[in-house]
Amino acid sequence: MASLRVVRRMFSAAAGPAASSRWLRLKNSKAGAWCRGLLSDYVAACREMLVASWERPLRASAYGAALAGLWACSRTRPDRPSFEAALREGSNRLGLLSPWIRNGAADGHVQSLVKLRDQGRLRHASLGVLSLVYRGDHEPDTDLYEAQCSSLATPWRELPRRVLDVGFAGRWWVLDSKMKDYDINEDEFKHLPPHMRATPPPSEQGVERSERLHKESWLVLKMEEEETQRDVVDREGQTAAVEGEQTGA
Repeated sequence: MASLRVVRRMFSAAAGPAASSRWLRLKNSKAGAWCRGLLSDYVAACREMLVASWERPLRASAYGAALAGLWACSRTRPDRPSFEAALREGSNRLGLLSPWIRNGAADGHVQSLVKLRDQGRLRHASLGVLSLVYRGDHEPDTDLYEAQCSSLATPWRELPRRVLDVGFAGRWWVLDSKMKDYDINEDEFKHLPPHMRATPPPSEQGVERSERLHKESWLVLKMEEEETQRDVVDREGQTAAVEGEQTGA
């Protein structure tokens, strides 16, 4: 045991100066100077940021709210599986309706998206705070020359014309707008005059009047039933009176 301690002390004594000298060489080298300068710059920037936020709290609050909003948008950014789920839900909703009452725009949009999905031409791009779904020319696994050649690839300047949907704040906005009135076929009303094509929502007075008329309609039917029962009772009384007169006679 004593010999092991002696050997360990010898190795530690031999390695100590070498390690310290190596650290000093690294510290005095160009890389060490660059790291020290970078660290001092970050410390100075953080100090200036704290001083500026103390002197201008409103601007600091605005910057903090903007950063928090960007973080929330990035956390709630929808992904491709969510778009697939929304597309399936929209297709199922339209499938439950008769073709005569489906909205033409909603049906056409969903059918085109389903066709592109079956062809493997739907692309998804994540941009940090939002997501894009756009149309591609070929399936990713296609081995055709025009699909693999980078010189024939679609330039990025044509991306705005190929965008099919925008995902932001947990929603796919184009698909949701198309499915807003998916159960209203506007083609059924195109032969009507312009002032009859758009029906404004009923006012509160109109709703109350409709409910009152509905209740009054039931009251009228109840009164008619009571009058019918009263006539039956009167007839029975008259019949009984006539039979009593005949019996007395």
